[in-house]
Amino acid sequence: MGLSWFSICRLGLVQMALGSIVVLTTATMNRVMVVELAFPAILPGLLVSIYYATQFLRPRFGHGADQGGRRIPWIIGGMLTLATGAIGAALSVWLMGSNAALGIAAAVPAFLLIGLGIGAAGTNLLALLASRVAEDRQAAAGSAVWIMMIFGLAATGITAGMLLDPYTPLRLVAVAAGICGIAMMLTLLGVWGQERSPARPAPQRDVDFGQITRELWADTRVRAFTIFVFASMLAYNLQDLILEPFAGHVFGMTVGESTQLGGMHHAGALVGMIVVLLSGTVLARWFQVPIRVWIVGGCVLSGSALVGMSLGGQTPETWPIAPNVFLLGFANGVFAVAAIGAMMGLSREGTEAREGARMGLFGAAQAIAFGIGAFLGTAAADIMRALLESDALAYGSVFLVEGAIFLIAALLALRVSAPPTAPQGALVPGE
Repeated sequence: MGLSWFSICRLGLVQMALGSIVVLTTATMNRVMVVELAFPAILPGLLVSIYYATQFLRPRFGHGADQGGRRIPWIIGGMLTLATGAIGAALSVWLMGSNAALGIAAAVPAFLLIGLGIGAAGTNLLALLASRVAEDRQAAAGSAVWIMMIFGLAATGITAGMLLDPYTPLRLVAVAAGICGIAMMLTLLGVWGQERSPARPAPQRDVDFGQITRELWADTRVRAFTIFVFASMLAYNLQDLILEPFAGHVFGMTVGESTQLGGMHHAGALVGMIVVLLSGTVLARWFQVPIRVWIVGGCVLSGSALVGMSLGGQTPETWPIAPNVFLLGFANGVFAVAAIGAMMGLSREGTEAREGARMGLFGAAQAIAFGIGAFLGTAAADIMRALLESDALAYGSVFLVEGAIFLIAALLALRVSAPPTAPQGALVPGE
């Protein structure tokens, strides 16, 4: 018997808490460093890159929980580490105002703690869901948890924005401490009683982590799905930092208009996630949509929407850019949460608990792809704008490449088939 929807939503509180702290550090503190303190944008960019660098440790965090047979201590410890890092980051920003060198030096270990906390808590939260959610609920459960995370991002952004006006360094520290305190309470509420007994027997305690990683990579199913995750998430994030500049340079949008366009993308993603959630809950009694259909369809639709943006930039006066961006967000949301469900299904295979190590491998591929995508997307846009006279052609060429990567990801997903013993819609690479 898998987790009830009430228990799944309680675990979603942890994801909501995690997102609330992350948005405070990557958005609010980013803006303070660049605007109020007048530092170059590369400073927060480098600090955030520290978070991405720690994601190589995700498989190790998952393996540690696998060996111990319990994940909740890792989740609580990870969230506590994340909260400590966030408060430390706020204090370092305060220090930057009076002593830039000391403030930056203090920010480095703070952002390191943020990355370690996210890796430990996030990996084992998904592994806990994977081991205890019924197989036919995995895609819907992934949708529910991610929708709650988006709600946490939005609620924190709005609340923190009101509390920080007018800005002072002391206000930033106080708001950070308050959000972290609430996040820890939500975490404890979310995990309480969720792991009274092991879902499956823990593996032998003397298994070497290096041996586990070699075994995982030798598994053709795990390796193929990890490559798919990397390719799809790379395409997903390549456009993230260039969408609003594209809207300004090509469509002549103001800052407010381009910000609203970015909101359309997030709104589309939320609708896509809700559609997957409804298909696995309310509509499941009438028809079942296999996870692979959502993944392949989402990738193909994402690639098509990016091609549309590329072509639309050639006729900005008539192209419906807002619906185009909403469609891109919708497709992104559909494939992303379906991929999370597929990760959960594949991570629980085998007779021993290996969910943590497998989910850590998939999570590391996703996070690394996000970091590389953010850099390559902006770098490619700058290079193409320098080489081409037309901004529309420059951005359009980047969007075409992103669309092609999405289509490659769809082809990779098409090579995934369900074995005779797997439930409908389960994802394992075919022979």
